[in-house]
Amino acid sequence: MTRTRKTLTIIVLAIAALAALGYANRLLVLQYSLGWLTDIRHPREAYRPVAWMAGPPAADAPPAARPPNIIVIVADDMGYNDVSTHGGGYAAHGAGTPHIDSIARDGVIFERGYAGAAVCTISRAALLSGRYPWRFGVEFTPTPGAMARVVPLLYDDPARLRPALVDQDKAAASKAFNELGMPGSEITLAELLRDRGYHTIHIGKWHLGGTPEHPGMRPNAQGFAESLYMESGLYLPQDAPDVVNARQDFDPVDRFMWPNMRFGVSYNNGSWFEPDKYLTDYFTDEAVAAIRANRNRPFFLYLAHWGVHTPLQASKADYDAVSGIPDHRRRVYAAMVRSVDRSVGRVLQALRDQGLDENTIVVFTSDNGAPGYIGLPEVNQPYRGWKLTQFEGGLRVPYMARWPGRIPAGSRYPAPMSNIDILPTIVAAAGGEPPKDRIIDGVNLLPFLAKDGPVQPERALFWRDGPYQAVQSGGWKLIVSEKPRRNWLFHLQQDPTEKTDLAASQPQRVAQLQSLLAAHAKDLPAPLWPSFLQMPIAIDKTLDQPESPDDEYAYWYN
Repeated sequence: MTRTRKTLTIIVLAIAALAALGYANRLLVLQYSLGWLTDIRHPREAYRPVAWMAGPPAADAPPAARPPNIIVIVADDMGYNDVSTHGGGYAAHGAGTPHIDSIARDGVIFERGYAGAAVCTISRAALLSGRYPWRFGVEFTPTPGAMARVVPLLYDDPARLRPALVDQDKAAASKAFNELGMPGSEITLAELLRDRGYHTIHIGKWHLGGTPEHPGMRPNAQGFAESLYMESGLYLPQDAPDVVNARQDFDPVDRFMWPNMRFGVSYNNGSWFEPDKYLTDYFTDEAVAAIRANRNRPFFLYLAHWGVHTPLQASKADYDAVSGIPDHRRRVYAAMVRSVDRSVGRVLQALRDQGLDENTIVVFTSDNGAPGYIGLPEVNQPYRGWKLTQFEGGLRVPYMARWPGRIPAGSRYPAPMSNIDILPTIVAAAGGEPPKDRIIDGVNLLPFLAKDGPVQPERALFWRDGPYQAVQSGGWKLIVSEKPRRNWLFHLQQDPTEKTDLAASQPQRVAQLQSLLAAHAKDLPAPLWPSFLQMPIAIDKTLDQPESPDDEYAYWYN
């Protein structure tokens, strides 16, 4: 018995020691848990080429006699000022955006082009559905429960004046990250074009839900015949010889991403495999191959780049090409912008090579403004705010399109437009109509883009993130916040950079816009999943800048 008791005591002490060790290192356990589970569930195979479905060997009609091909290119987190068309960017250092600029030069620049939301999932759902996503319950950003548990620990800095707030019960009860997304009941742009005989292709980021085990929200179930799917979030393995990394240790999300992201893609819900080069260049190679394979039939290509989202990783070649930028983080970021612009150039060249240039609509935009958590204050200039905020810096994005012969070169579109307008405009260009059994919030812009066409009628645009909301109407914009409890009112026609808050001096205007928000919210369904994470975002400071009590801020709800 004595020996048994000693053995039991040793076992109990060992378990207690392991438990104490695990508790003492709980931050590391939580921080790395998602990556560990990913490696177990989805081991990555070696690179293998994608065999794109080939169209007919010869065309039934020349390109000009067919419906237009359609390419929508969406950059991720690219700021308004990253594109040199807008007078900014890094052109002086070899990272200009001449190919993106060429779309505006040869077509139209939307001078007041807005993302569908200040964050990715909601913005992308608006683009693909033509609807405000909260009409079908997509209001909050899918967030891993592991991130909710670890963010307060990573964010635990006594220098921060405003804490991150987490409802741990809701986080623990939340569904898995990839089980949250756009429901299959929505009719997407891809489905509408597929039904008109288009071959539909998705390449890159999705972020609208779906796993191989639950594929109902994946691209292949949402109208895409082919999907080259970004499964995680590295541009190259962190220790690859031709990668240059830039970590933001001041950013809790960045610190979470590095140990948990992996380098992997899949094709049509197959197993994960590693691309053969830097992710932006790889997606571009495959986009060019897909264009070549489908040159003899109408196609829709949705090229959704991961660039320039964190983690900040550049190819060594691009990093070396911008050696005039002394700051390492800015240099990596500029190199990433350079790679996205090169991608646009190669896609445009592929159209010319295949004789498709004159009969292809190309749209370029970003899913939202650039974030403040990368620590680069210039990315959204001249606008205030960042990704996750309802200020112009979070919502105003590069937005341009070309369709030779139909959109006059050098056009400037002055009226506000948004992601919700892409579906009705593209479907009309393809000779179709949006579905009639539901509210379509977007409008067909083609009549207003024509030479000597009519002026787009006035309409309100809305953005919604729980109690953090915004409306723009008649040149005025109201932002409503619960944390802090306040309103911002701006006259955008006179104050496009939102410097002068008129809420106190214009109560009747505030009330008028509040009534628009209330009417818009009437009969909206409950969100499909709750928010459990609230993050404070300083409007005028990057995350690495010290806070002060008089900073303007708002809480973003995941």
